[in-house]
Amino acid sequence: MRKKLLFIINPNAGKTAIKDALFEIIMVFSEAGYEVVTYPTTGPTDAERKVKTDGADYDLIVCAGGDGTLENTVSGYMLMGEKKVPVGYIPCGSTNDFARTMEIPANKVQAAKDIINGSPRCLDVGQFAEKYFIYIASFGVFTEVSYNTNQSLKKVLGHSAYIVEGIKDLTNVKAYKLEADFDGKLVTGEFIFGMITNSLSVGGFKLRGTKHVVLDDGKFDCLLVRKPSSVADIQKILMQVLTNNIEDKDDIFFISKASRVVIRSEEEIKWTLDGEFGGAHKEVTILNHQKVLKLCLDGSYALEEAVEEAYNNTVNNIINDMEKIDDEKTDDKKTDDEKTDDKKTDDKKTGDEKTDESAFAGYLNDYKDKKE
Repeated sequence: MRKKLLFIINPNAGKTAIKDALFEIIMVFSEAGYEVVTYPTTGPTDAERKVKTDGADYDLIVCAGGDGTLENTVSGYMLMGEKKVPVGYIPCGSTNDFARTMEIPANKVQAAKDIINGSPRCLDVGQFAEKYFIYIASFGVFTEVSYNTNQSLKKVLGHSAYIVEGIKDLTNVKAYKLEADFDGKLVTGEFIFGMITNSLSVGGFKLRGTKHVVLDDGKFDCLLVRKPSSVADIQKILMQVLTNNIEDKDDIFFISKASRVVIRSEEEIKWTLDGEFGGAHKEVTILNHQKVLKLCLDGSYALEEAVEEAYNNTVNNIINDMEKIDDEKTDDKKTDDEKTDDKKTDDKKTGDEKTDESAFAGYLNDYKDKKE
């Protein structure tokens, strides 16, 4: 009797459609002895519902789509009962943070071959209230900006657009007054960013050293960034993020590992789960379910080397992106009246405001000089 494979496809994911490679992918699965049942999604929770209802009837579940499709599939996986079958992932989204961390190839046919030829590795899954996530639950400056980043900037810069936009707005970002409990360790204050993660890549950008993150230890890597109170604080945030050297020796950053996190705030906080909106909450409990996801990976998977190379490439990309922004300024397209208005606005700015606006570009140049 042939084994059964449930193939969930998001036809709308990412910049490139999967349809051109679909026949080849199905042939990879069929030649491996699977009877393939394809299920194209038509709504945001289709994958969860299908896996929850029918997942236990199959020997292997594969989803093709972006991070949101994977998160939805795993949510169904967590609700399907005691029987847990292996899962494979073919990344088709625009960011694909989880695929970057797990070194899953962008080539869709090769990703399918790796699922067949690889072996399951047990990974942690996060629970956020009644929802589930694979690699990150976050709030604040670098998450809210994803809803507001200019679409043309995204097309030009790709993943770095989110980081560039977030850092540009550090001086005006909203801070949340909250209390956080990390396995009994209490932290209070005003914070502009929070990240509960089980990944080495977030928004295409690596914020922490590879030595910190373990994907199956039952612990999240947690980061809180306090509200900057001066230009010096902004400079610390920029330099430590860009040099991948975030430390909690001062009051700006708080870093911890925890399997249970509780966040309480005086007002509702908008959260992002695996790149999708996770709702607004005044209080939320986040739990780590250790080694519950059986993910099929290529046997040659080498995590630390791959991610370290990806990080170095990303820093260089951000530097180049900022130079690209400078080169593509639109001042020459403005009318004389618009230029006059801009000059009046600049003249009214205080010295601190002008310093704030130049801090990021200056620190990028300093970092580039150090690398050279």
